[in-house]
Amino acid sequence: MAGPAASVFAFEAIGTSWQIETPVPLGPAEQSAVLSRIEEFDRVYSRFRGDSLVTAIASAEAVGSYEFPADSDVLFELYDRLAAATAGAVDPLVGRDLELLGYDRDYSLRPAPSPAPNPALRPVAGASARATWTADVARRGRTLTTAPAVIDVGAAGKGYLVDLVAGVLREHGRTEFVVDASGDLVHAGPASVRIGLEHPLDPTKAIGVATLQNASLCASASNRRAWGDGLHHIVDGRTGSPAREVIATWVVTNGTGAAPTALADGLATALFFTGAHRLAETFHFSYVRMYADGRAEISRDFPGELFT
Repeated sequence: MAGPAASVFAFEAIGTSWQIETPVPLGPAEQSAVLSRIEEFDRVYSRFRGDSLVTAIASAEAVGSYEFPADSDVLFELYDRLAAATAGAVDPLVGRDLELLGYDRDYSLRPAPSPAPNPALRPVAGASARATWTADVARRGRTLTTAPAVIDVGAAGKGYLVDLVAGVLREHGRTEFVVDASGDLVHAGPASVRIGLEHPLDPTKAIGVATLQNASLCASASNRRAWGDGLHHIVDGRTGSPAREVIATWVVTNGTGAAPTALADGLATALFFTGAHRLAETFHFSYVRMYADGRAEISRDFPGELFT
């Protein structure tokens, strides 16, 4: 994707590969600021770190109140909207379901038996108690009050971190860049870029292309983190089961708003469970969606095309 004059700062962070493309190389201070911002975010939101705030919530023994940093306001408000628009399919308390499926802190990738009901959670008649963002978390701004729960912000968190990194670049006077966190990316600048839409079943092929200028593009696919028979990381918060019908999505949002890449990331997940027409009642976006039977659909305003 880089042009002949682009400089690329490449690194690994939060378990994935990053690339930041700029016309002029990032200096040591800029690189350090980017890496520090990512570390700060990871130390709060990662459920894979023993020292994170999210891990502290999961490890607690009783209901507690927890103060998150200032950046949480935008992220939590987005999750409020996504949970409402998807009737609970997108839910940041899905972390426990992911652990039970084997996507846990130790990457065991071995499904576990269903746990006994947790008496700290509200009772659910005839079934084990199931925590949800809307019913079991009380939020006042950046303060969450909750019983012990495994928070997973993966549906929109990586996209939000891309937005935060873009904010660091802007603070250093950068106006032209591409921040790409393995499929979640934001572009800024006068010259557009073309992005291939990777085939979810064959990474050597593309099913289409998108043209971006001052916009965000996020992709989600069930093959990105998959293990076992039909097990992957895109889980319905209402059932705890991985998505089946949809296998890949791509969402484009414009560069305005507090967190356009977080929005694109969250909607890319939401499209696995909810019709685009329903999401369009709340959000403005364009998209491509591919189904398990090979069908693909594209919105009329998507800035690109699908290949025949």
